[in-house]
Amino acid sequence: MRVLLVEDNELIAHGIKAGLRAHQFTVDSVASAAMAEAALATLNCDVLILDLGLPDEDGMKLLPRLRAKGIVLPILVLTARDSVKDKVMALQLGADDYLLKPFDLDELVARLHALQRRVAGRCIDLITDGPLKLNPATGHVSLHEQAIALSRREMALLAALMQAKDRILSAEQLKDRLYDFSEEIESNALNVHIYHLRRKLGGEIIETIRGMGYRYGGIKP
Repeated sequence: MRVLLVEDNELIAHGIKAGLRAHQFTVDSVASAAMAEAALATLNCDVLILDLGLPDEDGMKLLPRLRAKGIVLPILVLTARDSVKDKVMALQLGADDYLLKPFDLDELVARLHALQRRVAGRCIDLITDGPLKLNPATGHVSLHEQAIALSRREMALLAALMQAKDRILSAEQLKDRLYDFSEEIESNALNVHIYHLRRKLGGEIIETIRGMGYRYGGIKP
């Protein structure tokens, strides 16, 4: 899952990024409403985490503007404002969830996975295709009931392809799922991750569509 974090407190932002990355998330971070809008115009994110007390504009003003622009990704408000009035207003303006600071990291992770399940139309985290099972929340992958050790990026790549089902994803779309915009990406990095997934799960797991990108190939008997 790729998350855009909008948080102006550098210490809090650093802690959230470190915690979420330890739970297999790809995280980009910006510190203002203007930077958030610019990032959303270029990034392919799955979830937005929004602080309300931003230096250039209150998050309550940003929320309805994002929805008016047609931005439909789930938005989780993360704030110290603990009144019922603020919570109700945020939800009415377009937020999907509301979490108070200080918060427990495990609860934040669980809420993010719940938002992703809702968008994907699943009631549980588990993504399956016959004998292949992937749980993004726990980081567990198994094939024919045998655990398969995958790196964080291998797991993100597999999840992106499995969730896309028969759709072709370009190399750039896949890189968006694996790396945040602050990271240096080597030219052959994606090919290396694809090679390792094919070696661990079978050569047919990822189909290369020449000139277009990649598609989930499934598990062959």
